[in-house]
Amino acid sequence: MGRPNRAVQAAITQRRTDAVDLRVAGVGWPAIGRKLAADPSINADERAYPQGYGIDRYRQGLAPPSDKRLIELACRDVSKALKERAAELSRSTDELRQLMMKRLERLFFPMYQLAVRSGDYRATDRAVRIIERECRLLGLDQPVRTELSGPSDTPVQAGVGSLDELGRLIGLAGDLSVDGASMADGGAEDPIQNPCRCRSQWLSP
Repeated sequence: MGRPNRAVQAAITQRRTDAVDLRVAGVGWPAIGRKLAADPSINADERAYPQGYGIDRYRQGLAPPSDKRLIELACRDVSKALKERAAELSRSTDELRQLMMKRLERLFFPMYQLAVRSGDYRATDRAVRIIERECRLLGLDQPVRTELSGPSDTPVQAGVGSLDELGRLIGLAGDLSVDGASMADGGAEDPIQNPCRCRSQWLSP
């Protein structure tokens, strides 16, 4: 099969765009398949969609594709369209990055020459800042590594408690007493019902 001509390719591109727009609008796959079908007998609008799904079968007078096949074709269209958009965005990003690099280079060389020839500290600072910006733009900086540490810089041990442990802690919280009085005897407030007041009582001398 030869490569589609410009008119056919433009129709296919429009079909994929329509498929993405319909999917973004929340239309289901079966409805998308019928909306973009080539055969008017199954097309949701009862028309022959240009370069629609099942175009070859429609031209040959064969039965239209099944709903399952229409769904497959719609999914394929959306997938290809999204990949093409991602590739286009990547190309645009690369072009913008190259443009920014050229601008930074034009700013860098005058500052660099001034810093080297006259030892101008302000020019040196500007040149270093431009270099740092170029490194970030090109992704040359090493990522900063951060980690939590406990006492004496020991690693923090993280774990997931079980439901039994949670129940035990809840039970211990229910048995707490404030100033030696049992909550069951009314001598202290429930820390769950009034945590602020209970906390102030525990911290008071």
